[in-house]
Amino acid sequence: MQFAFVSDQGKVRRLNEDAGGVFLHPQGHILAVVADGMGGHRAGDVASSMAVEKIENLWMAAPIISKPTDAEKWLIASIEEINHDLNVHAAQYPDCEGMGTTIVVAICTQEFVTLGNVGDSRGYIVAEKRIRQVTEDHSFVNALVQSGEISESDAEHHPKKNWLLKSLGAKGPVKPSITTITVDHGNIVFLCSDGMSNKITEQRLMEILLDKSPMEERARQLVNIANENGGEDNITIAMVEYLPVGESEEIK
Repeated sequence: MQFAFVSDQGKVRRLNEDAGGVFLHPQGHILAVVADGMGGHRAGDVASSMAVEKIENLWMAAPIISKPTDAEKWLIASIEEINHDLNVHAAQYPDCEGMGTTIVVAICTQEFVTLGNVGDSRGYIVAEKRIRQVTEDHSFVNALVQSGEISESDAEHHPKKNWLLKSLGAKGPVKPSITTITVDHGNIVFLCSDGMSNKITEQRLMEILLDKSPMEERARQLVNIANENGGEDNITIAMVEYLPVGESEEIK
């Protein structure tokens, strides 16, 4: 496996409230994470940074994960613990009152990937020259799409597109969405904040991800596209690629 991570302030925001990273467990598995501090909330950058730092620490101390049920249980417990910590912190520090963040996390093993999310930061899988959004947006407009009240094309331009139904920092359990998928050689796991997903079609995203250039170059090209298309939001990408058959699977 090889991986890349990039986060960019964008062209409009005065502060980058996104955070994330890709972390290698001592036993060889990879955890990728993207968190988007809530725009319009106080201390969004604090919330996203705390969430990423917390899950990195939990990951580095986690027992070896050998099957999907282990990954799912660990991910649910970790996300709920992060939510509790953010809530406690906000209660202790008035400047952080009301802070929140989305989160999308992928545990990548050689056999499977387990994804968990709260909010509208997304996780995709590219396999067999197809791209699929694995995560489900916890957003007002996605709920309207699911109920059949509006179409997916209507959702793209809906005035309440940024309204979230879930975020970390809430009181009580957040109940993250969890999905496990099998993976194979050549697959790509792609996580991003909405500053990226709002600025590119899935077809164009797949074309760039499948390019043979170095991963860092592909990630930077995607950030450039988001900025060229307005760059109104922060842009963050974490990606893990399972190398094709014949290439070394050494972590890069």
